[in-house]
Amino acid sequence: MTQIAILGSGFAALTAVRELRKRKVAAEITVISPRDELHYLPSTIWIPAGLRSGAGLRIALGPFFARHGVHHLEASVTGLSDDGRTIETDQGRIQADHVIIATGGRFIRKLPGVEHAIIPCQGIASGEAIERKLATLQGGTIAVGFATNPNEPGAMRGGPMFEFLFILDSLLRRQGRRDAFRLVFFNPSPRPGQRLGAKAVDGLLTEMKKRGIETHLGHKMVRLEERKVVTEGGEIEADLILFQPGMTGPQWLENASLPLSPGGMVKAEATCQVSGHPNLWVAGDAGSYPGPDWLAKQAHQADLQAKAVAQNIASVLAGQQPTTRFKAELICIMDTLNTGMLVFRNERISFALPGFKPFHWLKRAFEYHYLRAYR
Repeated sequence: MTQIAILGSGFAALTAVRELRKRKVAAEITVISPRDELHYLPSTIWIPAGLRSGAGLRIALGPFFARHGVHHLEASVTGLSDDGRTIETDQGRIQADHVIIATGGRFIRKLPGVEHAIIPCQGIASGEAIERKLATLQGGTIAVGFATNPNEPGAMRGGPMFEFLFILDSLLRRQGRRDAFRLVFFNPSPRPGQRLGAKAVDGLLTEMKKRGIETHLGHKMVRLEERKVVTEGGEIEADLILFQPGMTGPQWLENASLPLSPGGMVKAEATCQVSGHPNLWVAGDAGSYPGPDWLAKQAHQADLQAKAVAQNIASVLAGQQPTTRFKAELICIMDTLNTGMLVFRNERISFALPGFKPFHWLKRAFEYHYLRAYR
């Protein structure tokens, strides 16, 4: 029987499982990852406000794997060999006919002093750390910002940082403490969030001004200190620093001999096939894909790439050519705790809708709907 190995257990990996079985692919599927849990990171934005708990965002995957006839190997990938058909792990070697790289990317931690900041999208623990730190502060300055990979500007995750910024503002107002805090948003770009579209950027900057959030934009970052953000354009004294660095590929790619993009991600075709490597695929943040310059590193795009991978594997197993291209699409509801701003973009249209209370509830409803497949 055909052997399919999926590296990772995040959005792209689990969508690949669902889509393969949906297409009646009767292969033996092995998911290789350090844990048999899905960590639903999009909702970590609500942990500081108490709307979600870390435990509630950890979804056990044992029942899901059993329903789909999937074997889970608890291991960490350390490299690939044999043109990608042999997976090197800390538990030994695994061979497969098709390999899907869905391990996600990693944040670049080269900025001096980055250890003094909380990196919000690094995991559930980061959301919990923000909650604990905020509870200890009676006032002061909270600095929130993000950067990108200088060698691959699209390799970043900026949207959640806007959400943390606005949610913290709303939370402090709800608690009656907002006057005791100074909120500052910093970014090396003079117009951060440009991949969301010009109207979205205008809306975000307008919202910051309306909420009394200061901005420090267009200055390259120099370093972080325990209570300070240092840029070429000045310094920000801060009691809490939330900073999201740019992204690159996973560490194990150093032992994989795969084609890499300038930013260190696996170079992929529009079909999500790894360039020059038949039957080796990539979906999600670990890959670098052809497409528009606004192509996002987000869960929705990872799901769309995983769908293309599943269809192409099904085609190959049926003796056909893998011709399905992934759909480039950006969709997000930027939550503020009270409202949500809807942003949508594909290769034909782009729009951004201002804050609207039902969008907040729509985001929560989507979380419930999405996780039903795994609970």
